[in-house]
Amino acid sequence: MDREAWNQRYADAELVWSAEANRFLVQEVADLPPGRALDLGAGEGRNAIWLAERGWRVTAVDFSDIGLQKARRLAEARGVEVNWTEADLRSYSPAQSAFDLVVLVYIHLPGEERRALVRRAADAVAAGGMLLVLGHDRSNLEEGYGGPQDPTILFSPDDIIDDLAGIEEVRVVRADRVMRLVMTDDGERNAIDALVRAERRSSDDDHAPRSAA
Repeated sequence: MDREAWNQRYADAELVWSAEANRFLVQEVADLPPGRALDLGAGEGRNAIWLAERGWRVTAVDFSDIGLQKARRLAEARGVEVNWTEADLRSYSPAQSAFDLVVLVYIHLPGEERRALVRRAADAVAAGGMLLVLGHDRSNLEEGYGGPQDPTILFSPDDIIDDLAGIEEVRVVRADRVMRLVMTDDGERNAIDALVRAERRSSDDDHAPRSAA
């Protein structure tokens, strides 16, 4: 996870990723009432901008100043405001219990660094709020397509469950491997992602979760 390498990658292409939001994020949060959202590892801003377009008050964090410059331009072109924050996720500490939605999408770190980040992300979730973690699953190395080829930075749903263990009031409500269709020069291929959704209970045991599902 090298800042200058990502700066170069973002500088070398108009958009490294699609301008459209990640489809799994859309599926998981589309029915939530908008509130305060934190996008950790926002890159070029596609997910943060999608949330802002739907009324969320979004803070988006990334360590690439080039990526954030592109995100700001895209947000301006689409007529939304996002609080863009340049910071390294390995040391960034968001305010605790401050966000109704916290997302970590395709952020890959070695095990202990990942665990620390996931736990800080969970601590930032407000009562009744949601944490969404999505990334390339470890099984993608042998059974899927694309993604990082370093097994030390890949994870499974069970790894994220373990990362969250012992955090008071946080419960995992979904933990799955999900298939993502990728178009290649050789035709369609399947990539395998790990998806974990967790919610923080409110102090009222009868409080309904923010999810409409």
